[in-house]
Amino acid sequence: MKKIGFLSFGHWSPSPQSQTRSASDALLQSIELAVAAEELGADGAYFRVHHFARQLGSPFPLLAAVGARTSRIEIGTAVIDMRYENPLYMAEDAGAADLIAGGRLQLGISRGSPEQVIDGWRYFGYVPGEDQSDADMARRHAEVFLDVLKGQGFAQPNPRPMFPNPPGLLRLEPFSDGLRDRIWWGAATNATAEWAAELGMNLQSSTLKFDESGKPLHIQQAEQIRAYRAAWKEAGHTREPRVSVSRSIFALVDDRDRTYFGGSDSQDHFGYIEADKRAVFGRTYAAEPDVLVEQLKQDDAITEADTLLLTVPNQLGVDYNAHVIEAIVKHVAPALGWR
Repeated sequence: MKKIGFLSFGHWSPSPQSQTRSASDALLQSIELAVAAEELGADGAYFRVHHFARQLGSPFPLLAAVGARTSRIEIGTAVIDMRYENPLYMAEDAGAADLIAGGRLQLGISRGSPEQVIDGWRYFGYVPGEDQSDADMARRHAEVFLDVLKGQGFAQPNPRPMFPNPPGLLRLEPFSDGLRDRIWWGAATNATAEWAAELGMNLQSSTLKFDESGKPLHIQQAEQIRAYRAAWKEAGHTREPRVSVSRSIFALVDDRDRTYFGGSDSQDHFGYIEADKRAVFGRTYAAEPDVLVEQLKQDDAITEADTLLLTVPNQLGVDYNAHVIEAIVKHVAPALGWR
């Protein structure tokens, strides 16, 4: 069995060709797609966070709304850029959203990707410490976030509070028990995957990663996952970790699919997502279901992962994206033993 979810970037554009023309459309359609995905038997609704962009930005109102409208599906992010986050305020928001959802949050966090503006986190009031990079700052924010999610008291109570306090040091509220085990790190390298394992975070690996060997993406990701699991075991954690990979996968089952994706490029690409960092970008899988099944059998990283996130073209509208998810759940997953 393998969990199958969707991952939406929440793009919106006023273009007449877009079915998602405003921020309101992007948010409301994200909720409707999560509801539809749950009804179709999918396991997760995940959202990407980008700042200064016509995409989904602040995730917690959306996650709480999805949690209130659904009852079973996992609700998550892939990923929240920790360079922009106040980890204590984030812990309050996350705790509230998780309680609304009944403990279904699966929060992917990371250093994030190149943004729409230069050093956008500076506008949010965050500056790396002396001799630190923005990536160091993101990891420090993540460590503080993980620490406060343990629910241990750390703040000295006021001797004359407005309301009575429980005994001892105070923790942040609301606290959602178990959320600490449902935090994931989006790792672009083997080293950060191993660091995530040491801290007891689950692993998310995207449709790209920094190139460390020149091998195809799925092979590099499979090696990353195995390195992560070895580091997890070495760290002595008692629970079983979770691992997800993201893919663009389209089963061509009708003329709409063939029109949109029939000519998709099916090769990995190498390029530079940052000026000094070469990356490998994964292929798009688009084929008739029986062909798709055979192709996906050869993807080593999908085989290694317990969770697959399907990137969806959200600007094509809720109905079509629900169709994309249904086609995988109905026509592909059973043949691969995922259902």
